[in-house]
Amino acid sequence: MDTSALATSFGARLPDWVLSELAGVPEVLPTDEDRIRLANRLAERNHREDTGGPFAALVVDSATGRLVSAGVNLVLSSGLSSTHAEVVALSLAQTRLSTWNLGAPGAPELELVVNWRPCVMCYGAAMWSGVRRLLIAGDGPEVEALTGFDEGPMREDWAEQFGERGIRVDRGVLRDEAIEVFREYGAREDAVVYNAR
Repeated sequence: MDTSALATSFGARLPDWVLSELAGVPEVLPTDEDRIRLANRLAERNHREDTGGPFAALVVDSATGRLVSAGVNLVLSSGLSSTHAEVVALSLAQTRLSTWNLGAPGAPELELVVNWRPCVMCYGAAMWSGVRRLLIAGDGPEVEALTGFDEGPMREDWAEQFGERGIRVDRGVLRDEAIEVFREYGAREDAVVYNAR
């Protein structure tokens, strides 16, 4: 087999606007509201900048509130279907901390902050990342109803499954603000819904 035509690497990069947006953000986000507010802000700007869908995620040190990484959905700008905001934020945290296990013994407890419940792909990514807490603005049918995205066949007991693995789930922080971001995206005439099926 001639392997010269095979791809041997792939990657994604945060758009420059994310770093500009984060430049004015304090390194410590002390409250759940501060964390979700930032995720909502990044999600809203992400779709306005046309770099991806209306989704953003953060990895934060639970005890101190220190921001470890930030990610936005990069499917459209990267051409990679796996570059959802959660995967981007987790991967950047793992890169920064030089570990695949964000819950390694002796490491600070980290949490994944997302502007809505993870889709079926990100459910697995979050579960296996090592984070000890999932903080989400909300869950429910609003994302699919307002945007047309297919979030996949999630288990009814998805939050309990996290709990059984030592990952606490907290939800309902600035939920209406998150829903407004999805409503704005769904109202766009040029909104791209990038479901493969």
